[in-house]
Parts: sequence; structure tokens; C-alpha cells
Amino acid sequence: MKTIHVVAAIIEKDRRVLATQRGYGDFKGGWEFPGGKVEPGETEEQALVREIHEALDARIVVNRHLCTVDYDYETFHLHMGCYLCSLAEEHIDLIEHTQARWLDAATTDSVDWLPADVAVVEALKDQVL
Repeated sequence: MKTIHVVAAIIEKDRRVLATQRGYGDFKGGWEFPGGKVEPGETEEQALVREIHEALDARIVVNRHLCTVDYDYETFHLHMGCYLCSLAEEHIDLIEHTQARWLDAATTDSVDWLPADVAVVEALKDQVL
């Protein structure tokens, strides 16, 4: 099975995290933490800064590693490094997503998370929210 190496930004602000709804691809409509593929020669942190700029036209600061998720989808294996981040400036533009919501401990289960992101939500509940 093919492995896809990706990163996800858990962008924090005022004890809330940013969730985004995919606007494209096989998982369109599902909720996720924004991010994307790690390109050859990039560190996970470099990929995350680049991907968030491309997907949200936002600048972030990568603060620390939260968890790594390995998940088997039907046609590929996902290896996802997940990092707690903060916005470097208060600008977000949904380029690749249809919606975004700031969620807190009481509302993290209010969206339909993609399967791999469910494990990230559990790590957040244990360590952050």
C-alpha cells in the first residue's frame, strides 16, 4: 500500500482550534486540520508553513509537535505529523476549503472529522483543550 506523508496544523487561538472543511478531492465535505503533503527535501515544519500559506493564505508559527497519526485508508496509508501552531498575523483566506470554524473543548465533536483527524482530536482533548 502506498504511503502518503503529510502534515497538519492545529492552529490555536484563545483556547480554540481551527477546523476546515475540504472543498476538493475524494474527501470533499469532511472536516480536517489544514495541511498537506511533505515534498522531498522539506522538513515537516517547512512543509506545514508552505502548505498553510497555499491553502489559507496565512502565515503561521509552528510551536511544537502534538502527535503523529498513522491511518490506513482504503487505497493508501497516511503518515501525518501534527503540530500546534499559532497565526503570525490575523489573516485567513479559504482557498482550498469551503468553511472554517474555531472549536473549543465543548465543540470539537460538532463536525464530521475525517477518520485520521479523529485521533488528533483525541490527542487535543488529552493534552491541550
